[in-house]
Amino acid sequence: MKKQILTMITLLTLFSLALFACGNQPAAAPAPVDAVSSNAVVAEGRLEPIRGANLSFQARGVVEEVLVSEGDSVSLGDVLVRLSNAGGAEAQVVIAQNAYDTLLRNESGDRAKLWQAYMDAQIARANAEKKWDDLNVDDIETKIEDKKAIVEDRQQDLKDRQEDFDKYKDLEKDNYKRKNAKSALDQAQDDLNRAVRELEKQIRERDEVRSTYDAALAAEAEARHQYEISLDGPNADQLALAKANLDAAKDTLSNYVITAPFDGVVADVNVKVGEQVTAETRAVSIADFSTWIVETTDITELEVVKLSSGQNVTLVPDALPDLIIKGTVTEISQAYTQQGGDILYTVRIALKEADPRLKWGMTVEATFLEVVK
Repeated sequence: MKKQILTMITLLTLFSLALFACGNQPAAAPAPVDAVSSNAVVAEGRLEPIRGANLSFQARGVVEEVLVSEGDSVSLGDVLVRLSNAGGAEAQVVIAQNAYDTLLRNESGDRAKLWQAYMDAQIARANAEKKWDDLNVDDIETKIEDKKAIVEDRQQDLKDRQEDFDKYKDLEKDNYKRKNAKSALDQAQDDLNRAVRELEKQIRERDEVRSTYDAALAAEAEARHQYEISLDGPNADQLALAKANLDAAKDTLSNYVITAPFDGVVADVNVKVGEQVTAETRAVSIADFSTWIVETTDITELEVVKLSSGQNVTLVPDALPDLIIKGTVTEISQAYTQQGGDILYTVRIALKEADPRLKWGMTVEATFLEVVK
């Protein structure tokens, strides 16, 4: 539509000039039509930060810490959110890091530290093992089933209270039957929420102890392995293996801890402490708003051949029609998409300036200047 409007304006301008030239006015050459505007390519695009990411955990768990808030500035590697079962993975990273570092120092000192790490891992495993052994799993399983039954009962209660309320929901709000039914419905919802929390708490009582024990077993095995290979002295193969183990431990830790992938600003926090999350849960959105870009959505094959990298562009956000921003074409896609029979190409534009009112995702009209004829 915007492209059609620009074309109509250009045609009307030419028509007006023609009428003026044919009138009884003294003969004079009409002013030439602006070559840029008559040949301009106009497109729509979406405003994006130079870098942006929606971050999620790679494992299920319960959020233990949320270390940032919306608007916070963060640096590469900063911990943003962590799960309660991250402790074991963090211990493995520490052990693996120590093992790797020690191979880079003198042999005797390395071996002593690896031995100490192994002893510490044994103690941690023994403590975790005792907690697991002391846990009455059968009793907890029974309690979990009981809690599940209570949740089912509360769900039925809520359904019944909803049906009761539906009978009176169209009455005046101060009608005592409606008020009583609404109060009962709210109480049923509260009872269900409480029952669900109790069920989750009971499940965590079992899973967190087991998770800690499994992590401690793995940490002990790794510590023992690192100590044993140190007996032959450090060499290139051992260093490579230690580095691989460290990388693997960090990969495992990344399942339970979200860190900033680049310097930027927290755009959104979507989790809270105590909440259960899965790999599908978006936890934090982070973006680098230091530079804005626009990616077009409707450049056709007939238009893309008129464009080139470095070309100047003027940009007007739909939400801020009085704001005109300068930009430059930085990239023209080689691949295409097909939409409604049209062949479309994405063009990326870097903004030369910014405005505090700009927001991620705004629709922008882009007019490409100095179009090649």
